[in-house]
Amino acid sequence: MAIRFDGRVAIVTGAGNGLGKAHALGLASRGAKVVVNDFGGARDGTGGSLSPAEAVVEEIRKAGGTAMADGADVSNFEQVTAMVERATKEWGSVDLLCANAGILRDKSFGKMDAADFQKVLDVHLVGTFYCCKAAWAGMRDRSYGRIVLTTSSSGLYGNFGQANYGAAKSGMVGLMNVLAEEGRKNDIRVNIISPTAATRMTEELLPPQALQLMKPNAITPAVEYMLSEDAPTRTIMGAGAGSFAVIKIMESEGINLPESDWTPDAVAAHFGEISDMSKAKALTGAFEQTQKYVAQAAARAGIKL
Repeated sequence: MAIRFDGRVAIVTGAGNGLGKAHALGLASRGAKVVVNDFGGARDGTGGSLSPAEAVVEEIRKAGGTAMADGADVSNFEQVTAMVERATKEWGSVDLLCANAGILRDKSFGKMDAADFQKVLDVHLVGTFYCCKAAWAGMRDRSYGRIVLTTSSSGLYGNFGQANYGAAKSGMVGLMNVLAEEGRKNDIRVNIISPTAATRMTEELLPPQALQLMKPNAITPAVEYMLSEDAPTRTIMGAGAGSFAVIKIMESEGINLPESDWTPDAVAAHFGEISDMSKAKALTGAFEQTQKYVAQAAARAGIKL
């Protein structure tokens, strides 16, 4: 059966261009009522105009869909709250959230000033928190919600000149992990997309031949799946150019050292064993790591837990 969103209300942030636009158009084409949010600023977050969001809304309406434009700055909690309240008043709920809005202020770490670091965190990480927070109570009350956050390979793997962006994007993984756990009892499923596509944020980084392969709408199927009724939860999905993958944070099995070897020299001597990934696993929660370490220590000490 085809995935549909009839009767669902979605908010897509940063939906005036690029990935957000593709996600908004895709959701609307599958029956969702869509709040097309875009502050309308430049790539670095300066300026502002409702025109990009309005243009996407017009495109959705011409195709027979339902949408409204909203110019809330995601780094302003009052504006984000007002956006959620407006959608709820107009359409009865906010069921789906795709937190996609972002800016770039790339500089090498030595040249980056504190204001540029803070602004990128405010838009990406804090702004994502604001959007989730504003929608959370309604989703909890209705016992239904689907949220997709947006991370990046720059945060997961690192990229020169993007300390601010990478820190914000990796922070979103931590936010997703916690929200997924807290949302389980109310059927709020929270996932995260790591996209790579030809957008105004990547157009200067890749050759034309590569950009032609990296259409923004190649990411949208993964986002739609993670916003669907049968979505997983706590999943990091990579997507780009028609490729899709699941990303895991893994931990080696590790070893337990006797107290006499609690020294940096012993760690260095055993680092090959410590870093052996042949038995690595993706842990399902913070306490699982604690349980593993305690079990290893108990086994060494001959203690039955």
